[in-house]
Amino acid sequence: MNHQITTLFTETQVLERVAALAAEMAPRLEPEPIVLGLLKGALVFTADMLRALSRQGVKPLLDCMALASYGKGTISSGSIQVRMDNTLDLAGRQVLLLDDILDSGNTMSFAVQRLRDKGAAHILTCVLLDKPSRRQVSFAADFVGFTIPDTFVVGYGIDYAEHHRELPQVAACVPLGKGIS
Repeated sequence: MNHQITTLFTETQVLERVAALAAEMAPRLEPEPIVLGLLKGALVFTADMLRALSRQGVKPLLDCMALASYGKGTISSGSIQVRMDNTLDLAGRQVLLLDDILDSGNTMSFAVQRLRDKGAAHILTCVLLDKPSRRQVSFAADFVGFTIPDTFVVGYGIDYAEHHRELPQVAACVPLGKGIS
């Protein structure tokens, strides 16, 4: 892996923004909403958000789904695959859907429709990062951590071919020499 990593948001900036998002969301959440994180990218974000919401007096239930559209590339294929479905009964429940990046809009649109089909009564969406310049489907998240330009990012659970999820910050990932696709 020959590429340059440049920090966009430090660990402290990310954690402060997560806490601020939880404070913004808490008044709109039921006492025990279902927080549904999209794996693998939103794993770290989801864990930190659960703790931040708890500090706001919210007692979320946790569920996850694994959806895939990127594979090992840096551009969404547009085709969404359900690799792991949620397990909690969503009928009549409020769901807070968390994802790492809102890019094309395909994954979030697909996930929201799937949750509606499963009977979720009210769905709020939150993304850590929003790349509006990449939108293919009209979709706006209810809550956004940071808006970023069209750059490939890693860290804080986000990967490049399964690498760099462990980084505590969000960073731009630029290939040196050979391009990534």
